[in-house]
Amino acid sequence: MRTAYSVETVRNAERELMARLPEGALMQRAAAGLAAACADLLGRVYGSRVVLLVGSGDNGGDALYAGARLARRGAGVTAVLLAPERAHAAGLAALRRAGGRVARAGEGEASAEGADLVVDGIVGIGGKGGLRPEAVPLAAAAGRSRGAVVAVDLPSGVDADTGEVRGVAVRADLTVTFGTHKPGLLIDPAREYAGSVRLVDIGLELPVEPELEALQHHDVARMLPVPRAESDKYRRGVVGIAAGSARYPGAAVLAVSGALRGGAGAVRYVGPAGDAVIARFPETLVSDQGPKHAGRVQAWVVGPGAGDDAATVGEVLAADVPVLIDADGLRLADAEVVRGRRAPTLMTPHAGEAAALLGVERGEVEGGRLTAVRELARRYGATVLLKGSTTLVADSGGGAVRVNPTGTGWLATAGSGDVLSGLGGSLLAAGLSAVDAGSVGAYVHGLAGRLAAEGAPVGAHDVADAVPDAWRNVLG
Repeated sequence: MRTAYSVETVRNAERELMARLPEGALMQRAAAGLAAACADLLGRVYGSRVVLLVGSGDNGGDALYAGARLARRGAGVTAVLLAPERAHAAGLAALRRAGGRVARAGEGEASAEGADLVVDGIVGIGGKGGLRPEAVPLAAAAGRSRGAVVAVDLPSGVDADTGEVRGVAVRADLTVTFGTHKPGLLIDPAREYAGSVRLVDIGLELPVEPELEALQHHDVARMLPVPRAESDKYRRGVVGIAAGSARYPGAAVLAVSGALRGGAGAVRYVGPAGDAVIARFPETLVSDQGPKHAGRVQAWVVGPGAGDDAATVGEVLAADVPVLIDADGLRLADAEVVRGRRAPTLMTPHAGEAAALLGVERGEVEGGRLTAVRELARRYGATVLLKGSTTLVADSGGGAVRVNPTGTGWLATAGSGDVLSGLGGSLLAAGLSAVDAGSVGAYVHGLAGRLAAEGAPVGAHDVADAVPDAWRNVLG
């Protein structure tokens, strides 16, 4: 499992470690890892042209010391100093001793454009509110460079803690981060600026609970429900799907398709799209008597394609089993009822739905996804899965937010969210917690989207059909 920690936590860990190490040793560790990553990217260091974009403070110091190491290996290294009077003195001296040269910001923009490698050491993890005006031309020059751009710890101009990007920021091909991932490296929009991420271990001792968690194959494999010899369909769990309408019967079919592939032993469908569901999936148990009379279930999914059927949403929320609320159900669910539920609730909005629930503009959610998902979870007393380019799962009780690493832009297709709802509901019925059902469902769904697409457009039914392949891929 990959983890990410806040700036405050990282700073505290750095201070504790520096108190036990000789002066400058921690920066040398970081610089050695940064220089090694740059050398790997260059392939041939000798004779290459490297430009360092250097701000004040330790981030610039890391860049200067790494530049000195590259200069000793025969690279032509130029440091562009944003604030010469506040540049890291020891790092600057090391670069000069190694044969590197220094330029002021105005002189160095052309050098950056023609470099084989640009190292972004303008702002460290403490930067807030975007780049200062004097740094913007350097970020723009890095963007025009013919060479690769490497960010030191975090691309300058992005917020390390929230993933927000306010104004111009450096777009890196590679980010070399130290000690641990920072939340902004895992969450959009900042994640888009980071490129590939390489973690350098510098010996930090960090708390058990991080700010963010990103599941990996082995984590998901431990959580996926696997039937035992004595299992029957009821022991494996039965998921109820209350979805669809005369106008949107396809939503019911797609939700059922996800549920059938999600590990539960049986799927019960309630709603007006029973004929369409049976025609596509004859194994579904269909009822037209409403959720109360559908028979035993271990979890419900409600809302996809429901239109204005508030009565069914209310009936499902009254059930004393886990409930996943999606799509129209999010609009129709009474907030007080959701907060008052004793059984787990998993809400799965996209950015537009989240904005409506929070009473803000969609752009505010998209620009501050971590803040939005935490606020929704707190406000509704529920687990919230915020769909998007980086899907986030937050629990109302706090703790680490999970970020899904498997998403793909090809999943932005009509009905894909209905498949995810059925999949997540099935995992709830199989016994996973709301946080695990949401994060495992998002992981498998994202992987299925990748497998189905293979670089070409796909429909939601293709994603559902690829879920078994994704499941097998995870179990290895």
